[in-house]
Order: sequence, then C-alpha cells, then structure tokens
Amino acid sequence: MPVETGKILEGRVTGITHFGAFVQLPSGETGLVHISEIAEEYVKDINDFLKQNDKVRVKVISVDAKGKIGLSIKQAMQPSQRRKSEISFEEKLSRFLKDSDERLQSLRRYTEGKRGGRGAGKRG
Repeated sequence: MPVETGKILEGRVTGITHFGAFVQLPSGETGLVHISEIAEEYVKDINDFLKQNDKVRVKVISVDAKGKIGLSIKQAMQPSQRRKSEISFEEKLSRFLKDSDERLQSLRRYTEGKRGGRGAGKRG
C-alpha cells in the first residue's frame, strides 16, 4: 500500500540525527521527521523529545519523486495533545538559564585562551 500525503500513521523511531528522526512506517518504508516538525516548541536536542524505538503518530506531509517521505509529529497531534505538550513558564525559564550559563562558560573558556595574545609583555 503506497504512502499517501495527508495520511496519519503509527510508526517506530529507528534513528535519530541532529536534523531529525527516521520513522519506520507500517508499510516498511522509512520517512524523516525534520527537527522543525517534532514539537510545537523550539527543539534544540531531539533526544529531549524522542528515543530510539519510540512509537509515534506521524502525518505524511510529502512524498517526492525519488520516494523520500517527509513526516510530521506535530501536525499529527490533536489540538488537546498540543496543549499537553506545552511546557510551563518555569520550565522554559529553567532551560533558558541553563543554555545561557553554558554559553557564558563556553565564551569565557574561549576568551581566556585569547588573553595575552600578540605583543603581550612587550612594553617599551
């Protein structure tokens, strides 16, 4: 049975990359859920949302001429499910602070390595 655009199917996550997750469909074919189609919110790390072998509902959003299948988890969600997936303000703030702290630490390490660059200690 060929995969048709607009169909909602059950699938199993077979692989996770930095740009999306591969999902095996009941027909045996594999499609890609791009990172932007995983959740309503910003997804920095797919592993926060999906794990290998998770069962997921997906909507087929495209099938190109080469047979590549584009899938969406967020479009397959019902409106009531979308509200449940929203995180609280406190959780968003906590994630923001953690990300901000990690970026500051990275920046500090980078700038510490640059101190004393060319001409350091050459005073005349």
